[in-house]
Amino acid sequence: MSEAIAYERVGDIAVLKAQNPPVNALGLDVRKGLLDGIGRAEKEGAKAVLIYGEGRTYFAGADIREFGKPPQEPYLPGLCSRIEASPLIVVSAMHGTALGGGLEVALSSHYRIAVPSARMGLPEVNLGILPGAGGTQRLPRLAGTEAALEMITTGRHIGAAEALDKGIIDRIEDGEPREIGLTYTQELLDAAAPRRAVGEMAAPEPVDFDAVYEATLKKARGQLSPATAVRAVQAAVEAESFEAGLKRERALFTELMESDQRQGLIHAFFAERAVSKLPELEGVEPRDVSAMGVIGGGTMGAGIATAALLAGLHVVLIEMSNEAVAAARGRIEGNLQGALKRGKISQAQYEQLTGEALTVATDYAALGQVDLVVEAVFEDMGVKREVFGKLDAHCKPGAVLATNTSYLDVDEIAAATSRPQDVIGLHFFSPAHVMKLLEVVVAEKTAPEVLATGFALGKRLRKVAVRSGICDGFIGNRIMNTYRKAAEYVVLDGASPYQVDKVVTGFGFPMGPFSMGDLAGLDINWAARKRRAPTRDPRERVPRFYEMLCEGGDFGRKTGKGFYVYEDGPRGGGVPNPQVAELIAKDQEQQGITPRAFPDAEVLRRYMCAMVNEAAKVVGEGIARRPLDVDMVMLFGFGFPRFWGGPLKWADLQGLDSILADIRAYAVEDDFFWQPAPLLEQLVADGKSFDDLNKGA
Repeated sequence: MSEAIAYERVGDIAVLKAQNPPVNALGLDVRKGLLDGIGRAEKEGAKAVLIYGEGRTYFAGADIREFGKPPQEPYLPGLCSRIEASPLIVVSAMHGTALGGGLEVALSSHYRIAVPSARMGLPEVNLGILPGAGGTQRLPRLAGTEAALEMITTGRHIGAAEALDKGIIDRIEDGEPREIGLTYTQELLDAAAPRRAVGEMAAPEPVDFDAVYEATLKKARGQLSPATAVRAVQAAVEAESFEAGLKRERALFTELMESDQRQGLIHAFFAERAVSKLPELEGVEPRDVSAMGVIGGGTMGAGIATAALLAGLHVVLIEMSNEAVAAARGRIEGNLQGALKRGKISQAQYEQLTGEALTVATDYAALGQVDLVVEAVFEDMGVKREVFGKLDAHCKPGAVLATNTSYLDVDEIAAATSRPQDVIGLHFFSPAHVMKLLEVVVAEKTAPEVLATGFALGKRLRKVAVRSGICDGFIGNRIMNTYRKAAEYVVLDGASPYQVDKVVTGFGFPMGPFSMGDLAGLDINWAARKRRAPTRDPRERVPRFYEMLCEGGDFGRKTGKGFYVYEDGPRGGGVPNPQVAELIAKDQEQQGITPRAFPDAEVLRRYMCAMVNEAAKVVGEGIARRPLDVDMVMLFGFGFPRFWGGPLKWADLQGLDSILADIRAYAVEDDFFWQPAPLLEQLVADGKSFDDLNKGA
């Protein structure tokens, strides 16, 4: 027997125990062990087989170490078919998680029992594929077509109670998996229960698969795997036999395995795990943080405080007046009420978090015992330096002093203190208790243990933390400013803002740049544009229609009108603002521009090339250490479609030579904006990719 699967006999029952820590992943040795164990049980005259996992879980899924490598026999589909075909009764006892291939093994068993805390699901669509070992054929036969479609197309995990209700498992029992499994299996033998293969059950009921396919494709915003999975489930209903359904599932699985989207999602999967692993932090211990201060109780400060409270930290929030204190507390309570309604916290937890865990005050002296403080005040250097002077005076030695600035120089902020080694940038994205991205900005004198503390805090707050150097906008906002500018240029030259938004959402973004500007508030970007104006290069083209809109007092959703008109209030849907076309025409006339039509494909190409080019500059300058850092910022902070992996993974998939050629072509029109990134030129010259840089790092 394989070391990954232990074999023992208990009376008439052959027991196969998975012992492949930490999660009993279905690697080659596990697959071989299961296959050998089934064969041995049959050969030795057992009457039943029990499969369970040692340690913390049943089979939690595929072995990620095998991702991207040629598969080796026995393949999982063949193993599942072999388990199901056994003349013995096969029982799976489940605990922990049974995900992906793990659930497919359980579905190929004849009976299933689980502990109450067990969770299961088929999350393959999140990796750009679909269940390829019979999951799309067996699950509908047990749970029904509609329930199976919902689980498979969303990748949602369900608990044991829901699984029992859907007919996916047969029993829930408290206890150790081995013991409850043996008891259940013996009961089945004593009752002369029939062998019950899911593949031999009747085909499930049909639904309107074309309608489900279209709805799934729309909901996934261009991701193909959920909609393709619908066609696999359709085969479970319509194929002439179970075997024919398996064959169709396999063909669709192979089609997705060979797709660019699958490569993008696999890249995102691994990059998310690699992004916080920095060589410079190896062996560096973070400082302890149990109490955290927040300066400013607006939307951002209240969101940061909420995230900290939910992570179990004591929070001290400072505001300027008693009225502001009350407003800040109200925002935090509102955020936590949302968590309460969603079942994330209990009423008792809500009362504790809004009571003893939270202090809101006007006196900086209240920060005397906090271990880390985040400043989240108005984006003005004078204001921030004043705040840091007060923090320097009131915070204890060794406290980490963090700024949430989106654009400003962290070194200049740190210079307002006598301890610049304790200063770091922690750039949250709004709403801070929801958005997963945290840019950890390293100043010139930031101590290594302070950087480690920033990453440790990010992990505790369940954020994806990304290291950034200092520049205007850091990683994300710097890149965003560039591709937003590309969108404005294409509008100035003849496209409409609404065409741009439609093209961008068609690519997979949740919002286009103009609707996003309305949501964030056009006045915020307007203020940044005015701040940069004195140092702007005279060669830079400046679209004026944005400023014209703001000068008229139209700031987007908050004022009811921006690029769109919001007749149903700030939360309602918007319709195009007819005044925008007039402002654009006026801008074109003043700048002597003759507008032309832009095909959708060119709009998207310019938008994406601008993003990739600026991202390459960010990596080339060392602001981001690796291309994957940029990809994670754009995925988690700016809604870049995960199925492309990020802008630099997308660029690799498109071909860097073709992207560079387009950038050079656009530079003929505007050689200032479309200056090719030296790193991009070097990679093309060397025949390398951004992924090569990730591997090198």
